[in-house]
Amino acid sequence: MSGFSAARQYMVDGQVRPSDVTDERILDAMLTIPREAFVPADKQALAYLDLDLDVAESGATKRYLIQPALLAKMLQAADIKNSDRVLVVGCATGYAAAVVARFAAQVSATESDPALAAKATAVLTQLGIQNASVKSAAAADGDSDGAPYDVIVLNGATEIIPTGLYAQLKEGGRLVGVFGLTQPPRVNLVTHYHDDFGHRELFDGTAPVLPGLGRLPAFVF
Repeated sequence: MSGFSAARQYMVDGQVRPSDVTDERILDAMLTIPREAFVPADKQALAYLDLDLDVAESGATKRYLIQPALLAKMLQAADIKNSDRVLVVGCATGYAAAVVARFAAQVSATESDPALAAKATAVLTQLGIQNASVKSAAAADGDSDGAPYDVIVLNGATEIIPTGLYAQLKEGGRLVGVFGLTQPPRVNLVTHYHDDFGHRELFDGTAPVLPGLGRLPAFVF
């Protein structure tokens, strides 16, 4: 077993499974997708550690692949069906989109940094993943061209209610992500039902805030 293959196995067995992730499709995807391919060459040794990994170019706004176990727990909570169309918001270099593409019908992904969006497209193409696409767009904007979606996944945290994303959910659709409106931040599952959006707090979770979904500065006299 190669070094990266062994690290991938350890990530699943040592981080993901102990986090109560039992969906075999998610486990298989994380065992299959080479996370190091989505990481700059000088950081590939960190690809399978239990941390939020900055993958932005030097000098650019920091952008992250979120912790593998957190991503896996959120995907499990979203209950993604094999027939679902999924939007991944703030995909960075595309790892989350690649994982979801292993068991969803179609994946659209957005990334606010055009260079990272291009990198994500290149890696997905290199890996032969044909049911996922990436475009450069602000996190709050989502991707209305492909809406409505069965599931929306935030590859990071929001400190505001992302109403623009809610509007892109199908009836019965789900949005999952870290909500930092209060402390401690909590992973929320938002469900669209009869023109209303129900929030259910699932578990504590922290992730870097996605650009454009940060808390608005308070007005000071």
